[in-house]
Amino acid sequence: MAREYSGLQMHHQLEAKRKRLTWILGVSALCILFYVLGAWQTTPSSQYDVYTRVGCDNNSATSDSNGSNQSLTNLDFASHHQVALDSSKTISQFPPCDMAYSEYTPCQDKVRGRKFDRDMMKYRERHCPTKQEMLLCLIPAPPKYKSPFKWPQSRDYAWYDNIPHKELSIEKAVQNWIQVEGDRFRFPGGGTMFPRGADAYIDDIGELIPLTDGNIRTAVDTGCGVASFGAYLLKRNILTMSFAPRDTHEAQVQFALERGVPAMIGIIGSMRLPYPARAFDLAHCSRCLIPWQKNGGLYLMEVDRILRPGGYWILSGPPINWKKYWRGWERTKEDLKQEQDAIENVARRLCWKKVTENNDLAIWQKPINHVGCVKEVMCKSGDPDTAWYRSLEACITPVPQVLSSDEVAGGELLKWPERAFSVPPRLSRGSVPGLGVDRFIEDNEQWKDKIAHYNRIIAPLRSGRYRNIMDMNAYLGGFAAAVAKYPVWVMNVIPAHIDYDTLGVIYERGLIGTYQDWCEAFSTYPRTYDLIHASGLFTLYQHRCDITYILLEMDRILRPEGSVIFRDTVELLVKIKSITDGMRWKSHIVDHESGPFNPEKILVAVKTYWTGEATKRKPK
Repeated sequence: MAREYSGLQMHHQLEAKRKRLTWILGVSALCILFYVLGAWQTTPSSQYDVYTRVGCDNNSATSDSNGSNQSLTNLDFASHHQVALDSSKTISQFPPCDMAYSEYTPCQDKVRGRKFDRDMMKYRERHCPTKQEMLLCLIPAPPKYKSPFKWPQSRDYAWYDNIPHKELSIEKAVQNWIQVEGDRFRFPGGGTMFPRGADAYIDDIGELIPLTDGNIRTAVDTGCGVASFGAYLLKRNILTMSFAPRDTHEAQVQFALERGVPAMIGIIGSMRLPYPARAFDLAHCSRCLIPWQKNGGLYLMEVDRILRPGGYWILSGPPINWKKYWRGWERTKEDLKQEQDAIENVARRLCWKKVTENNDLAIWQKPINHVGCVKEVMCKSGDPDTAWYRSLEACITPVPQVLSSDEVAGGELLKWPERAFSVPPRLSRGSVPGLGVDRFIEDNEQWKDKIAHYNRIIAPLRSGRYRNIMDMNAYLGGFAAAVAKYPVWVMNVIPAHIDYDTLGVIYERGLIGTYQDWCEAFSTYPRTYDLIHASGLFTLYQHRCDITYILLEMDRILRPEGSVIFRDTVELLVKIKSITDGMRWKSHIVDHESGPFNPEKILVAVKTYWTGEATKRKPK
């Protein structure tokens, strides 16, 4: 009898447990069901297209790349997600700055620059304002500002009212840099050393070295003028980082970017250029006025650092072909010969081979490795990629070791366009700690979904609405590689002081970019980018500096009606939105491309069109 009772008791216990489990599962299922129903019911019937209908009805419909209607949820987290950030300003509406600041470049301000030494052009390097000097206002566009011409027409034309400077059209009239035609500028493609035009000049170079077989993809143009050299290299699938200082040639870099050509404000002075070692396939100087032979060849050593093994350096202008031009250059034969001899001597110390000197062109080639190279002044310490506020050194940057004399130091690259999606040697060789081949492949796959999603939530990237794009935290350059098929180019930015340095990886993919500390202003003019992408950037910077100033800097470099894509946590996006609402931006939060259950969300925003008034007074 006791045995029967015990069995009956066990049966009742099992039955009770089964009922409890059934009850728990049932409640869980109901919770999930009601959550999904609630999400479905709050989904609007059509997408709010903030990029084409700013300030209009939130229920305007759009279509995806296949022509089908898409629905995206305009999410509102403001009342549920608040986060306090260090020192963030609480200004509800930012006023416009005075019109005198319309072309303000905070870290290349002429007035501030005059306080610094002229030796090695230090006064034209980056000198950023202190926190007390930073502006809490919005940089205004000129009164008659209008959207730039679309690419490729923008290569040849820009609106006068957008950059109202005629100085270069007068100063460089004979050289065909730029001409004024009614309400617009025209860029004939000329330059100081190529009055026949950049196209013909590049053809001359193509007779001497191979430009169109895909081996040369990335180039750097030092002292670029209005970047006609880079503009015409684009038709040969060569992407050029053009830079020039903010100097007496007023607005030259601004003209370049208005044309839709990659460019930055920059100079070879006392600091390394903000690019990694072994970045460029080709470097170019056309009468760029850099004293290559001075300071023990320091400037050519910097070109050698950023030049890829096997890369080319092209020099035209003084002192090349001095026997023909010495009278026009108003210099003596002896002086010009001495300068060329000094340049040749530095090139030999760098183990460069002189490929040719033909008429106005001289071309050298960096060796593919340092086997057999005299290692008299090799740099002994430091990461060769470190370039943010790093002083130049009078030494030769060593290249990675090789096992044989015919091996390319650092690894051989595929030709473009295969280079964009092949595994970069820096990753295959384990040069970037914590990042490997699997992560690179995974990142490429993820970008397929991201770009498809972006083409639904903003104007399609192939539409021509965007030309100049900036990725403020570029990681492996996946965004730039994924949009390379569209008529756009991307400035890939790797934040300085980040745990992993991937800018060298980006260059090995045939893309371009720079280092930057976003607690400071970027080296560009106002209104120079059509689309800005910021993924995880504010997670990186939320405790480094006041994010209000980062957002104001984004507003400075973004064109009126330009777009921004933020990817971050909901808490940060809500804070960002609360600040940008006071900057005359229109924005809304949408779900991650994988769906509503991903904690990362996307904030899409547009800078509304407004201009300053036609009054001017000198800034203090």
